[in-house]
Amino acid sequence: MKNTLLIVTLPLVLSACAAVGPQPMPQSGSGAPATVTADNKTAGNPGAIARRPVSASADQKEEDALPSVALTEELLYKLLTSEIALQRGDWQSAYVTTLSAAQQTRDPRLAKRAAEIALSAKQADEALSAVRLWRSLAPNSEEAAQYYLSFVILSDNLAEAKPILEQRMQEARPQTRGLLAFQMQRLLARAKDKAAAFTLLEQVLAPYLDMTESHLALAQGAFAAGDNERARREAQLALKAKPDSEIAVLALAQVTPDKAEANRIIADFIAKNPKAREVRLAYARTLVEDKKYTAARAQFEALLKEQPQDLTALYALGVLEVQANELPAAEKHLTTYLNVLAANPDEERDPSQALLLLAQIAEERKDGEAVLKWLSQIEPGENYLNAQVKRAQVIAKRGDLIGARKVLHETPVNGEREQSQMVLAEAQLLRDANRLPDALDVLKTGLKKFPDNTDLLYDYAMIAEKSSQWEVMETALRKIMQLAPSNHHAYNALGYSLAERNIRLDEAYVLIEKALKLAPDDPFIMDSMGWIQFRLGKLKDAEASLRRAYELRPDVEIAAHLGEVLWVKGQKDDAQKLWRDAQTKDPQNDTLKSTLARLNVNL
Repeated sequence: MKNTLLIVTLPLVLSACAAVGPQPMPQSGSGAPATVTADNKTAGNPGAIARRPVSASADQKEEDALPSVALTEELLYKLLTSEIALQRGDWQSAYVTTLSAAQQTRDPRLAKRAAEIALSAKQADEALSAVRLWRSLAPNSEEAAQYYLSFVILSDNLAEAKPILEQRMQEARPQTRGLLAFQMQRLLARAKDKAAAFTLLEQVLAPYLDMTESHLALAQGAFAAGDNERARREAQLALKAKPDSEIAVLALAQVTPDKAEANRIIADFIAKNPKAREVRLAYARTLVEDKKYTAARAQFEALLKEQPQDLTALYALGVLEVQANELPAAEKHLTTYLNVLAANPDEERDPSQALLLLAQIAEERKDGEAVLKWLSQIEPGENYLNAQVKRAQVIAKRGDLIGARKVLHETPVNGEREQSQMVLAEAQLLRDANRLPDALDVLKTGLKKFPDNTDLLYDYAMIAEKSSQWEVMETALRKIMQLAPSNHHAYNALGYSLAERNIRLDEAYVLIEKALKLAPDDPFIMDSMGWIQFRLGKLKDAEASLRRAYELRPDVEIAAHLGEVLWVKGQKDDAQKLWRDAQTKDPQNDTLKSTLARLNVNL
């Protein structure tokens, strides 16, 4: 099995920095990071947007008095028939009946219900009509005002929103106007006409340009409208007014088009404000994105020195140290991360990725008990199935194949993806145990349930090839080509198999060539191309293809092929050196062993 411990992906590293992404704008002086981009989760969803308050009134508004409405038989009948119609999927009847009742009784609760019915049916125009009635019947209702604002902005009726926003700024307490400016900008960012929304924001904030927050809100609005120059100018004004503002420097960095200059701005700010946690986090994340891992670690270490139990820094350092193969340090930070997380149950963080990394570290030092200990702590969720598969692999390695298969059989699965994942895992266990007929049977059973599952078909083909069932293999791979014409693995596998058996070489070349066009940077397909070129007697081309493949991926099988090409070309010393290096990595590799035996080479 290939060692996957050090294959740490960039998204995994970046997940350590989740806290430095866009956050809701804080009140003035709170030191949280700036939000320059809109939250796509609520785009086009007036109900969700309405739950983000745009309110900072000086005093709580007086509640609206509800009308005195007698629950007559006629009204009760209307309400009951409306709800029954809605349950039966007839939203139109439910909406019309409820809205009519609201107009008749002047009860805002019925207008609100009509709006909810229209929203549930995704009918924006009808929902806006109901919300307008709701607001007219309950002018002091904050909830009605929020929905009204959301709808008129999303529908680009910005003129209707202007007097409300202006009134709210006027009525807001001075200490809450900054927060209100940010909230208005976030709401206006949902408008379709970005330029008009920014113009409205300018008009509403014009009397309040003495506030740093106004310039920051304008910077965000200009950025959303695509006016980077204006955004940068507003951010600079905010930073000039408040040189130690983390929000301002983050906003300025985000709207600075030159990334090197943006990083310099951040680095200079940290040098002057070493305790600026949010800015340091943002800088560390940028360094990770740029793959400057050593520099990123220095930033996370500084954060950890300031706050020894900082979860983001602990996790990020653990991930970066795994990548750097500094496993004892990674284990220390990841273990501490889990301990701090356990002591803070209110923290909404998933520990499963840290547990998987600790299991991989334990596997690297061949501590099977520790691997199982970490994996057993992963609860159902995103990484649960992977953890169970890994558990089964560890148990199988200890010689308990029955127990390993039992783990897979007892793991609850839903849907084709999860069921096929368990089938593939079980087949791999049997393949590793050299029980190829049993592995084929498991996959065959899976294919009876999911006959067009290309993952199952591919593994079935590969085990059939290993069992010398060439026709079975080719049939499965041809079916994959029909189901998924862009599946480069199928073309490559069949082409390589033909080349390896030294048959139908012209056809093999066409298959591998197609695979290479679909995945031009895949080193294993480059290896296949080099091998078919070798079989066709094109030694110069074969060497070039195999050298490129080996540079991208110094794999033992690629080394075996490249060595044979060099051997045949008479470069025997170079071939033997390459083979010795490969043998050091994996002395039991079948391809390397068969190559040396066939050529009668003793290293």
